[in-house]
Amino acid sequence: MSRQSNRTTDSKKMNSELFTLTYGALVTQLCKDYENDEEVNKQLDKMGYNIGVRLIEDFLARSNIGRCQDFRETADVIAKNAFKTYLGVTPSVTNWSPAGDEFSLILENNPLVDFVELPDNHNTLVYSNLLCGVLRGALEMVQMAVDVKFVQDTLRGDNVTEIRMKFIKRIEENLPAGDE
Repeated sequence: MSRQSNRTTDSKKMNSELFTLTYGALVTQLCKDYENDEEVNKQLDKMGYNIGVRLIEDFLARSNIGRCQDFRETADVIAKNAFKTYLGVTPSVTNWSPAGDEFSLILENNPLVDFVELPDNHNTLVYSNLLCGVLRGALEMVQMAVDVKFVQDTLRGDNVTEIRMKFIKRIEENLPAGDE
């Protein structure tokens, strides 16, 4: 029995490392394909958004979590469940705004940046911008419009990676007339 659980752990670690290396190759190719970092950042966000739109269904099916009551509960689910499930890390949720509509996810260790150094000529590249798109896309599918951006990044010499999330509005489902 213990042997099987070790295989599962090894398999998850291997999948994580494979994803990290593959992601690095993706970012490298985008840097070759586009003229500037801003365009690469947009493409990473767009790709992440498309992943998030699809990933939310898998997450909800795996986690058996119901609808969150407020933005604080959503933040806890993202940190304690989603990041743990898909990236193997649990960020801390901090820096709440007084209105409770904005917070930061602090990653002590960002698995996407393992084995990565940014070249000097890419000083405006937001290497892990895919994560912002994933969060935005997934939350949009559960009727929450959010703004997501990187505030700090260990690749830029910061001590931690900080992703700032701001609640914009609840998206009303547009049901056809008579389908309420």
